[in-house]
Amino acid sequence: MPVMTADLDQNEASPSASFLTETDELVFLLEEVPRRLRQAFDEAIKQFGLTRTQWRTLAYVFRSEGLTQTELAQCVELERASIGQAIDRLEELNYVERRKQADDRRVWKIYLLPAALELLPKLRREADSVYEKMLKDIAKSDREQLHKTLRDLAKNLAEGRG
Repeated sequence: MPVMTADLDQNEASPSASFLTETDELVFLLEEVPRRLRQAFDEAIKQFGLTRTQWRTLAYVFRSEGLTQTELAQCVELERASIGQAIDRLEELNYVERRKQADDRRVWKIYLLPAALELLPKLRREADSVYEKMLKDIAKSDREQLHKTLRDLAKNLAEGRG
C-alpha cells in the first residue's frame, strides 16, 4: 500500500529542509541590506527629482572635479553609456557641464554648476539621515568590526577572481 505524505514521520527532515545553510541565510541578509538601503535612499532623494546614480555622480564630481566620463563610470561602477545618460540628465537640470579636455578634444571632463553646489548640502543631509536610520542602535565598536569584516569579505572575493 502506498505511503501517504501525512503518514511520514514528522521527525524525519526532507532533503529540501536542510538545503539552506546558515551561510545561505547570512549571504541572503548581506544582499537584503543594500536592497533596503537603495530603497530608503531612493525614497529620501526623490523629492529632488534625482536617481541614486545621479546623486553618486554629483558626489564623485564634487570630490574630484574634472573627471572624465570613463573615470566616472569606474567610480560609479556603470558602463560608459549608462553614466552618459546620468550626465545628460544632470546637464538638463543645470547641475553639471561637460568641458572638452584641452589636449584631447575627444575627451570631456565633468564639472559642477552653481545649482549643484546649492543642492549638495541638502543631498548630504538626506544621505546622513538614511545612514543614521540604518546604523541606529549599532555601537561604534560594532560598526568598526562590521567595516573590517566587510572589507575582508570584499578582499577575499577580489582575490578569488582569475
